Amino acid sequence: MTETSGGDRPVTVVIVDDHSIFRSGLRSDLDGRLQVVGEAADVDAAVAAVLETRPDVVLLDVHLPGGSGGGGAEVVRRTAAQAPATRFLALSVSDAAEDVVGVIRAGARGYLTKGSSGRQVSDAVVAVAGGDAVFSPKLAGFVLDAFGAAAGEQAESTDELDRLSAREREVMRLIARGYAYKEVAAELFISIKTVETHVSAVLRKLQLSSRHELTAWALERRLL
Repeated sequence: MTETSGGDRPVTVVIVDDHSIFRSGLRSDLDGRLQVVGEAADVDAAVAAVLETRPDVVLLDVHLPGGSGGGGAEVVRRTAAQAPATRFLALSVSDAAEDVVGVIRAGARGYLTKGSSGRQVSDAVVAVAGGDAVFSPKLAGFVLDAFGAAAGEQAESTDELDRLSAREREVMRLIARGYAYKEVAAELFISIKTVETHVSAVLRKLQLSSRHELTAWALERRLL
């Protein structure tokens, strides 16, 4: 567990930015609650670093070379299924709405501008590791505006979620995040057979045919 949940282990971090001077400066500015376990300068190297180290949090620039041109958002999408416990915090010089909204839609848990201090970044990493969402103050307003349109979708999805029991919702979210059946069983302290039963019930009630459709369904409704 991370410090945010009462453990003694530091929060593990991977820093992703295409400027080595920025990476080294950020590493030196982060405080003792954090442990940097990897760095990367492009999309493909970032994906490899995340999958190798499985950090608690990735500090991620939104504009990165490599991959298929999707930048930081592509890193988030490509690692989501295989590293479901890793959270992403964008840290970029850009405060353009399309950059912020793009990486948040991909699954990042927050967005800071590079004017933030080392203490502010460290605090944000700890908060994100603990499950919070963190934004630079001047970005929070248009993030709320951008996602306000999702309120209608959330209301619609509430009716669908009402079809599921509390346990089925827990299983649904873990499966949609890419957990294997045995990982869900361990997380919820139930048998693999019980997980299979719950998954079958979830798919039937939501009228879906596979776990891939379930992931898409949950992502569209921002339930992950």
